[in-house]
Amino acid sequence: MDSSNGSKPFLGTLRALRRLLQHRWTEAASRRALSPQVLHRVGAQVSASEQQHTGQIRVVAEGSLPWSYLRRQASPRERAIMLFSKYRVWDTEHNNGVLIYLLMPEHAIEIVADRGLARHVPPQEWQGLVQQMSTRFQQLQYEEGLIQAIDAVSQRLARHFPRTSGAGQDNELPDAPVGPSGA
Repeated sequence: MDSSNGSKPFLGTLRALRRLLQHRWTEAASRRALSPQVLHRVGAQVSASEQQHTGQIRVVAEGSLPWSYLRRQASPRERAIMLFSKYRVWDTEHNNGVLIYLLMPEHAIEIVADRGLARHVPPQEWQGLVQQMSTRFQQLQYEEGLIQAIDAVSQRLARHFPRTSGAGQDNELPDAPVGPSGA
């Protein structure tokens, strides 16, 4: 009888348990790293960046994945896509909303761009941007990394969706980030 088949479910369970503990262990540290003051500065950066273009940027940082995502070993990308929908980033007039998602325990960042912007910016460009920012997050420089991400996304939005003098100042999505405490 092959005993390696029996060890696969066990190893999968161990990996899931390890990930769960990692997420729960770092939850409080995540809230401290992205304090209300830091979140306010990040929100101000989003607001300032949106004066340059008609796009909408939404920042979501989580200190832990929900249990249902951990249990089924979902990726940070899966979570980001769900939050893109939940926070209605897809529901902007020009289809140019962008979600910047940070999963702090895994130092993972995902950028999800709506179809209007995705037509202009290929996935490889987003991946390159994510690679540049990941260094900041690995060094636990979350505020700096998020500011860098907002600036980089804003440059792309300004290139493809510049704000013109006749454009309205509609702010379709809140500028304030959703932080690790869910605020």
